[in-house]
Amino acid sequence: MEEKNKNIKSEPIRKQSLIYKRDKDREKVKGIFRFFECPGSELKFVFRAYKGDAIEKYTLIDGQVYSLPLGVAKHLNKKGSYPVHHFATDESGRVSAKIGQRVRRFGFQSLEFVDVEELSTAPSELVTVESV
Repeated sequence: MEEKNKNIKSEPIRKQSLIYKRDKDREKVKGIFRFFECPGSELKFVFRAYKGDAIEKYTLIDGQVYSLPLGVAKHLNKKGSYPVHHFATDESGRVSAKIGQRVRRFGFQSLEFVDVEELSTAPSELVTVESV
């Protein structure tokens, strides 16, 4: 009986949290769009973060300053890369694939202070090293 009460109480908290996140993701941030893969080009995409939101079309040109919703800026920085796989062979001769690094395609560089660490767009040459 107590478990049912816990679930009932947590439902409004989850809805409030989702509403807070959605409102936070709709706040505008000003920044520069960077297209590392094709400098000087434009990127067209559609975006919808939450169920019930309208699907919006975006066309961004490399090096231009934009005022975008925080959710779109996060999306550009989180989804704008692809992994490069490396293969390693262990002592028994088995080959395994490892993600050695991620290559940035595009990103959004914030021009204002935002408490979101995902908005860092410095191209990273970080390579993971694993002993096999």
